[in-house]
Amino acid sequence: MAKIQQTFVCQSCGAVYNRWRGRCEACNGWNTIVEEVPGGGPQSGPAATRPARARGRVFPLEGLTGEAKEAPRVASGIAELDRVTGGGFVRGSVILLGGDPGIGKSTLLMQASAAMAATGERVAYISGEEAVGQVRLRAERLGLAQHPVELAAETNVEDIVETLSQGRPPALAIIDSIQTMWTETVESAPGTVTQVRSSAQALIRFAKTTGTAVILVGHVTKDGQIAGPRVVEHMVDAVASFEGDQGHHFRILRAVKNRFGPTDEIGVFEMTDGGLAEVPNPSALVLAARDHAAPGTAVFAGMEGTRPLLVEIQALVAPSSLGMPRRAVVGWDPNRLSMVLAVLEAHGGIRLGTHDVYLNVAGGLRITEPAADLAVAAALVSSLSGAVLPHESVYFGEIGLSGAIRPVAQATARLKEAQKLGFSKALTPQGRGEPGERAFPTEALRHIADLVSGIAAGAPRRAGSERGRGRFVEED
Repeated sequence: MAKIQQTFVCQSCGAVYNRWRGRCEACNGWNTIVEEVPGGGPQSGPAATRPARARGRVFPLEGLTGEAKEAPRVASGIAELDRVTGGGFVRGSVILLGGDPGIGKSTLLMQASAAMAATGERVAYISGEEAVGQVRLRAERLGLAQHPVELAAETNVEDIVETLSQGRPPALAIIDSIQTMWTETVESAPGTVTQVRSSAQALIRFAKTTGTAVILVGHVTKDGQIAGPRVVEHMVDAVASFEGDQGHHFRILRAVKNRFGPTDEIGVFEMTDGGLAEVPNPSALVLAARDHAAPGTAVFAGMEGTRPLLVEIQALVAPSSLGMPRRAVVGWDPNRLSMVLAVLEAHGGIRLGTHDVYLNVAGGLRITEPAADLAVAAALVSSLSGAVLPHESVYFGEIGLSGAIRPVAQATARLKEAQKLGFSKALTPQGRGEPGERAFPTEALRHIADLVSGIAAGAPRRAGSERGRGRFVEED
C-alpha cells in the first residue's frame, strides 16, 4: 500500500513543507504550520499510481486588434460603493472585501444587497458566521427587513453552489465570510489555507460560469492584512479594504486591486444609528469642527483618486524630558515624518531634537501621498513657534531631501475644491503650473526655508523669545 505523503502548510502565508517546523521560513511566523491531508482525485498519491494526463486541446489565438467591449455592470444602489468598484459590479466578477472586526462590513453589504434587490435583481446573502435570525435582526435595525433578499446560513461550498444554480442566476451573491467555508474535496478544517484556497476557487468558478457577481468577506490579521493565502487576492478580480477607526464615525472603502476600474478611488461613509450613510462631500464634514485659532493646524488639499479631499493636519511639538524624544503619528507614514523633521532641522534652521512630536490626521483618515509634506511641515513649525496659520489657506507640495519643494499632480482640482469650500489662498510649490491655476491666489514656495521664514514672521513675541529658548536657529 502506497504511503500517504504528509504535507505541512503555513496558515499565514501558504508555504508548504514536508515536515513540521516551529517557525515558517517564508513569513517568520511561529506555530503557524499545520499538517494537512491532501485531497483525493488525480493529484493525490505517488506519481507512479496517478493516471496518465490526457492530451490538451488546441485553442485559437487572437491578436491585439479587435473590438473591445466594456464589461456589463450592475449598479449597487450606493453611489460611494459604485465609485470604488468603477461604476458598479461587473457580472461574473469576484470581489474580496476585508476590514477589522466590527468596522461595518456586514452592514455595508446588507445595505448594498437590499438596494439591489429593490430594483428587481436576485440577490443572495450567505452567512457562515451568523444564524438567519441574527442577520434578520440586523436588517430590522437598518430598516431593510422588507426587501426581497434571499438569506441562508450555510458553510458547505458544494451546497451553496448547487442552491444558487437553481433558477435564475443571482446578480449578486455575498459570502460572509470565506474563512468559514469548506469544501468536501479537501480534508482539513475550515479556515486553513487549503480550505480557503479551494473554497474561493469553487466560488470563482461559479461566478465565471453563471455571470453572478460574488463578494467574499475576508478576515484580517493583527497586521491588517487579509487572512489566508495571498494567492486568493491574485485569484479574485478586485480587493477592497474597509478602513476606519472605531472611535470615529468615518469609514473609508478603498480599492487595493481592481481589474475593471481604478485602484486609487475611495468611498466615504459615516456610521450612524441607521447604518452607513454616504458622504458625498467629505471635505466639508472633516473641516466642520476645525479650530481656527489653534496653532499647529494646517489644511492639506489632497487627492484620493479623482476626488479632491481637504483634511486637517494637526501637530503638537512639546519639550521632552526623555533622552530620546517621542515621535507619534496617526494617519500618516512615520518614516515620512522622520524625513520631514530631518529636512526642517538641516535646511530650515529649526531644532527639534529635544522635542516630542505628535502628528494626527483629523477625522480618522489616512493619507498616503507625498503631497502632504508641505502641510505637515507648516503644522510642525506653527506648533513650535506658536504662530497661528491663516485659516483661509491650504497647503500641498512634496519636500525633497535638499529642502526644495517639488510640484505635485492635479493641482487644479485641489485648488477648485479649496475655492468651493471658501478658502482664498494656497501655498504651493513653484513650477510651471497647470491651466486654470492662475484663477486662484497662490503663493509659490521654492524652498523649505521660505515656509519657515514666513511662519516665523508671524510668531508671537513673548518674554523669553523663541530664539532664547532654542526653538529657532538663526541661519548664516
